[in-house]
Amino acid sequence: MREKVKNFWQIIAAVILFLTSFLGMAGARKIVGFADWYGMRIYPLLAGSIGRICSIFSVSVAEFGLYLLITGIAAYGIRHRRSPGIFLKNGVFLVSVLTFLYVINCGINYSRTPLSHTMDLEVRDSSEEELYRLCEFLTGQVTGASEIAGDRITSTKALTFKEAWRLGHDGVKAMEKLGRSYPALGGYYPNPKPVQISWILSIQQLSGIYSPFTVEANFNRNMTPYNIPHTVCHELSHLKGFMREDEANFAGYLACVESDSPEFQYSGYLMGWIYATNALYRENPESYFELYNRLPQTVLEDLNANSMFWDQYEGKVAETATKVNDTYLKLHQQKDGVKSYGRVVDLMLAYYRFSL
Repeated sequence: MREKVKNFWQIIAAVILFLTSFLGMAGARKIVGFADWYGMRIYPLLAGSIGRICSIFSVSVAEFGLYLLITGIAAYGIRHRRSPGIFLKNGVFLVSVLTFLYVINCGINYSRTPLSHTMDLEVRDSSEEELYRLCEFLTGQVTGASEIAGDRITSTKALTFKEAWRLGHDGVKAMEKLGRSYPALGGYYPNPKPVQISWILSIQQLSGIYSPFTVEANFNRNMTPYNIPHTVCHELSHLKGFMREDEANFAGYLACVESDSPEFQYSGYLMGWIYATNALYRENPESYFELYNRLPQTVLEDLNANSMFWDQYEGKVAETATKVNDTYLKLHQQKDGVKSYGRVVDLMLAYYRFSL
């Protein structure tokens, strides 16, 4: 009898969690202002509490939680292999809990007012000349930043866990400083964490990932070092409820270039240079190569090392991961899918015009 009562309430709990998740997503998409209200009033309380708890640990709770979850499911499945009904029932309950955590810590935020609106940036079509001027400006900034940063980050050697952890800590400082200028990005930030077994991210062609289940910013510590500061700030912007990839890239760029750290400035300007000049290359390859040839040898070595690093992980797994990510973004109203990563250039152009 006790087991039947337990099963009944477990089913009820799963139904409530699924229904709440559905209503949350529907409300965010259909009720004007709901996502903004939630993102400013409710989500910060959840992110602040869950983020603080998980920030106590020096390793990624999400990473080791994943390993424990896979191990636990396998062990539980073996133990109850003759009772598929029990395994299925508990599996449905687990999915309901994870779905609920995803929605309250991530899903609803996809419908928030874009970050660019809160920054009062005028995003509009730009001429090729404007794009070229931005790229020329970034070329000069990259050159200067590389000289100041020196070999502290202009290196092709993967960082140790300790070195990566330090960059994560510096990323919090960079975002806190940016938050003083833009209140929407202000407030508490938990420490971002390098993934111990970063190969898992590398084979998926991922530089970082935000975990809505633990409210953590995780990043790939094996990639070319100049990627890490920008990636850290990108993922931290997700923790403020800004889920659009183009805006997270822009927030990461802005936090880096406004940082007091030469390493972060170099990372931000170089990542910005890559985004902007890729757009220029599509419009005018000759202008692209003109600017490319102005870069110092150390920067060219970094770019080459980055290409070589990701090339080694190309294959079916990476291709599948990209397709899954593309579908995921489109389901969350980012209609360009993975192409939205390139839209950061429009935001950079708007900020560049604003700064003149």
